[in-house]
Amino acid sequence: MLCMTKAPTDSVRITHIGGPTALIEVGGWRILTDPTFDPPGKRYFFGWGTTSRKLAGPSIAAADLGRIDAVLVSHHHHGDNLDPSAQELLPSWGTTVTTKKAAAKLGSHCIGLGAWETTTLEAPGKDPITITATPCRHGPVGSDPITGPVIGFSLAWAGQEHGELWVTGDSVLYPGLREVAARLKVGTMLLHLGSVRFRYLSGWFRYTMDAREGRELIELVGPTNVVPVHYEGWSHFQQDRGPAEKVLAASALADRITWLDPGEDVTLQV
Repeated sequence: MLCMTKAPTDSVRITHIGGPTALIEVGGWRILTDPTFDPPGKRYFFGWGTTSRKLAGPSIAAADLGRIDAVLVSHHHHGDNLDPSAQELLPSWGTTVTTKKAAAKLGSHCIGLGAWETTTLEAPGKDPITITATPCRHGPVGSDPITGPVIGFSLAWAGQEHGELWVTGDSVLYPGLREVAARLKVGTMLLHLGSVRFRYLSGWFRYTMDAREGRELIELVGPTNVVPVHYEGWSHFQQDRGPAEKVLAASALADRITWLDPGEDVTLQV
């Protein structure tokens, strides 16, 4: 008689594919974040005259990913978080969890959430995963009408000893992010950095966290594990891994931070 056992849920494997794109594997689930699979060289238009050129392709081709059960799309209107190649593949990748505006545009395979709303991934033979949308502000005060809605994601499942897995999404550090520390117990954090700026149009205004803000958020949340993403591969990232790593190395929690080159993976206890 064949004995079927559930995949373990006390650890998670994270593979950094490039930019914001990561593959999360836990308990038999394979979940993709902010998928970007276009080749390098293309220029993306973000609105209000802002553009960015893709400098590096994905470390793993979409065709080589294997089965994908769900996709987390923090926002659909910027090509460095969802590009045309990935958008075309979304219906074949199971459920897409994203903003309400994105869900209305992308199709019936999508579930749209606002900040602090939840949904649950369920499948036979797997423990369910509850996904909570967390708040983001993708720029300075007052930029929401320009940058559009963005969310992060907190993933909770049975067997997590240290806390939930939080994908911060594209955001600057502001009270909404600090609220996460007060409302959730975070064990593992996928930290979006990059210090995005468009210097010729918006000066020194930033649209994602730099490492200084990332360090402050890490020390506020106190996660067991941190994996930085979203800092290289596009021309609008103004702080890549080298400078960011130096700043985060000075954190009191520096020993909890794992940097992954594109294509590398790590298995973490949760």
